Amino acid sequence: MTIYRAQVLDTPGELGDPDALRADHDCALVVEDGVIVARTGLDAAVAGHPGHEVVDLRDGVLLPGLVDTHVHFPQIRVIGGLGMPLLEWLDQCALPEEERLAEATHAQAVAEDFLSSVVRSGTTSALVFGSHFPAAMDVLFTQAERIGLRMTSGLVVSDRLLPESLLVTPERALEAGRTLAGRWHGRGRLRYAVTPRFSLSASQEMLRSCGELLAAGAGTGPGDEGLWFTSHVNENPAEIAAVRELFPEARDYVDTYDRAGLLSSRAVLAHDVHPTEEELVILGERGAAVAHCPTSNFSLGSGLFPWRRHRDAGVPVALGTDVGAGAGFFLVAEGLQAYFGQRLLGAEGLDLRPSDLLHLATRSGAQVLGLAEEIGDLSVGRQFDAVLVRPQTGGTLEQVLPYARDAQDVVAKIFSLGSAADVAGVWIGGAPVG
Repeated sequence: MTIYRAQVLDTPGELGDPDALRADHDCALVVEDGVIVARTGLDAAVAGHPGHEVVDLRDGVLLPGLVDTHVHFPQIRVIGGLGMPLLEWLDQCALPEEERLAEATHAQAVAEDFLSSVVRSGTTSALVFGSHFPAAMDVLFTQAERIGLRMTSGLVVSDRLLPESLLVTPERALEAGRTLAGRWHGRGRLRYAVTPRFSLSASQEMLRSCGELLAAGAGTGPGDEGLWFTSHVNENPAEIAAVRELFPEARDYVDTYDRAGLLSSRAVLAHDVHPTEEELVILGERGAAVAHCPTSNFSLGSGLFPWRRHRDAGVPVALGTDVGAGAGFFLVAEGLQAYFGQRLLGAEGLDLRPSDLLHLATRSGAQVLGLAEEIGDLSVGRQFDAVLVRPQTGGTLEQVLPYARDAQDVVAKIFSLGSAADVAGVWIGGAPVG
């Protein structure tokens, strides 16, 4: 048992609630077997749990662990490919690098770089877009298990329009998915996600095989909510037009997934920058969520995310870094860019408070990934997934944080000025990592 003494900020309420931010300037979190068993003052914590170690973290701000709902394992080494729209960037940057993961030594090195960057940036849970190669997925799952990351991921499948080495038949995709899901889904903190790259590179036959795998993995054991589904949708106008031509029988992009039985509350689609009203209605009805990836959208020139329309349609939204089109792994930076994007939309944008940004980077992600009863805030009964933000000596955040007006301003300053270099500690299930 350990008692952590810290300034603690979290958002156990709902997104948009002005009272969602909970701020304890001097708080004691009592952690036993990785679970928070008390949240109180130090005197009460010590009296109730005498003789246990007290870890003083008051030189920083303790936040819930960050939850990334869209990040690409194979793409860490292509961060910074500026000046290209989506399809050109895929051809010039992402896909050549993804082909290299066929080589075992390369896959191992990339997995180590990727996962260490994720946890050093304060991310404790992630929905990870995987590799096209089963062996590389085994490497990723093995390394994530060793670190203790809460990770949902799966084999990426495509059967057209990509380089030949990245293609697979629907039958082989189904077989490989069954094998990987059987090996990793529900193993500790790991879960499996059925992952067609996007409808542009996945035929209707491939999407149907994905639906078959998803259905076969649903409710396979006591307390098992089944496999997850993730892909991309409505990111770029040229992509959308191409999908329309390839699926003349589909009503729209979202319908290519829906007709294959892929949309439910266990589905997370990345981007959705250009949805129709009909698509938003279907996403809302199915309970499917969207991973908003602002730095990627800005880098590729994809557009501004219509968040208010998603909210009005009842579509859950959380944040994703989308490395490598995104600019880095620190989810706090995505929150700031999301704020900027909504400001630029004016009346059509969503008015985001600092506490909303913290919610989006923590509790919103936990809700989207079906983990809200385990993580996402620092309440009693939650796993101790946490990140300590301690400003670097001599940095601007260190200079201005003591002058914050209130807790909302503390959050605002962290999101405006913080970087991954200010992450001083990360815990997953009570264990320090990174």
